[in-house]
Amino acid sequence: MRRITWVLAIIMSVALVLAGCGKKDAASVVKDLNDVSDKLESKQGAYQGSGTMTLYTGEQPQEYKVEVWYKNPSYYRISLSNVQKNVTQIVLRNDEGVFVLTPSLGKSFRFQSDWPDSQGQVYLYQTLLHGITADNNRQLTEDGDNYVFEVAANYQSSALVRQKIWLAKKTYEPKQVQVSDSEAKVVVDVKFDSFKFDPEFTKDSFDMQKNMATGTPSESTVAEVDENGNPVSAPAEEEVAGQVTAELGDFGVIEPDYIPAGVKYKDYHKIEGSNDHAVLIRYDGDYQYTIMEARPLDRAVSLAPGTLIDLGFTAGVLTGDEQQTLTWMNDGVEFRITSANLPVDEMMQIAASMEAQSGK
Repeated sequence: MRRITWVLAIIMSVALVLAGCGKKDAASVVKDLNDVSDKLESKQGAYQGSGTMTLYTGEQPQEYKVEVWYKNPSYYRISLSNVQKNVTQIVLRNDEGVFVLTPSLGKSFRFQSDWPDSQGQVYLYQTLLHGITADNNRQLTEDGDNYVFEVAANYQSSALVRQKIWLAKKTYEPKQVQVSDSEAKVVVDVKFDSFKFDPEFTKDSFDMQKNMATGTPSESTVAEVDENGNPVSAPAEEEVAGQVTAELGDFGVIEPDYIPAGVKYKDYHKIEGSNDHAVLIRYDGDYQYTIMEARPLDRAVSLAPGTLIDLGFTAGVLTGDEQQTLTWMNDGVEFRITSANLPVDEMMQIAASMEAQSGK
């Protein structure tokens, strides 16, 4: 009887040891993630992922197909396709700089920037890894074949407070990300349907002209700007202006759903005689700002050197010092919010509230 009891005790002890060996704590997983991060920064570092991003910033959720390519040391290609509008924009970084491309319209923004080194994007794997490893108050749970980390959000918008990140236990591939606001409401939800380490990219995978050819654009050009933001070269506008007017026409007025507290609509002006159908909306109160909307001529729009701003549905560019302007392109329309006192967070919320609107 004693022998049987002794044997059972040994079996149970071995089972407990084996069970413990198969379960990792947060510190062990973080150590592994640091190794994954080091590999991405090595000469062979690369990944390719795709999925669906849903934004809950307006009255109706907006869905986007997201595709992300990365190759060390600093080559990026992010494709965002609006499911409802069938419009694709590409953020590209290569040795020549950072580009924001709309292939279907032949529109190209080019500027010098360290993006995304100093900024986080929810669909970038490096951002997710940094969010986990940098938060000493991280929480780890398990969900089937996935580890689930809950950590602080580290994005441009201060409205995004917490995030939950699902990683596959075996490979640490990202499976899902949910970013929430201060009221624990999910604002951004990204679900990856594929992710691959060490993919083989072709020589021109990150080439601007090659990526512009992915759509059916008209003649595409790149706006070269000097240190003052002035275009170095631009094609003649007379002939092109007539083409755009005939093809695109008036788009109405696109008004934001969101207005900051203490601010009221002031007035609206249509700029007569403009070939790009420009309109100007002014707001006054605690903050004073204007919203300019236009269909730009069929050439790339010149932008002064600025900061790339992740608006979720597209990339914007923030320029200026005492008076700042946030510029972005959506569905063929260029938007500019300009103000001397409106915080960037508020600009971003206004922009997000205009994304699903149609001209009135």
